[in-house]
Amino acid sequence: MTPADLAERLHDALPQTQCTRCGYPDCRAYAQAIATGEAGINQCPPGGAEGIRRLSAISGRPVIPLNPDNGKEGPLRLALIDEDWCIGCTLCMKACPVDCIIGASKLMHTVVAEQCTGCELCVPACPVDCIAMVAVGSPLTGWAAWIPEQAAQARERYAWRQQRLQRDKLEHDERLAAKAQAGLDELASAGADPQAIASKRAIVEAALARARKQREP
Repeated sequence: MTPADLAERLHDALPQTQCTRCGYPDCRAYAQAIATGEAGINQCPPGGAEGIRRLSAISGRPVIPLNPDNGKEGPLRLALIDEDWCIGCTLCMKACPVDCIIGASKLMHTVVAEQCTGCELCVPACPVDCIAMVAVGSPLTGWAAWIPEQAAQARERYAWRQQRLQRDKLEHDERLAAKAQAGLDELASAGADPQAIASKRAIVEAALARARKQREP
């Protein structure tokens, strides 16, 4: 099995909460780190002991206890926004890895509980401390509290969000490039040095090409 194939199997076995408690930016990055031997199989608190057993079966590494430096296994908790205190800053929306917070600037926000992964990333992002993590009522932990269907939905929503962010960045870069090109056109019409303008145009085009390449799968 190639490292890429191993990483994909490990990724499939992770809960897809995208909580970063493993020390990596998302579940895929953690899976890749395990596949290359950079990370241990015991760094995912949402997966808990059962998650470690699953990663052990795939990687062939021995089962070991959850690393306390990464957190503790516990019951599923979902984010809840105190709407009386929400100021509509949108920072929690930007922090949510699965786009499960809805609202608009300077308007009240709310969490779609069915889509929340309990990652807790929105909590430190809130400047007025109006977000709390609330237990769902079940004492179950790890994969007993987080079924494969939820993981699949979270994975899909995270992938969609990454695509949206890439699209938004490209559109932003294209708008900046258009403004830069317009400015160069004005300089050209004003009689500026043609070679200097051509050099600057090449820089703008190269930056735009890099942005487009980053958007490619």
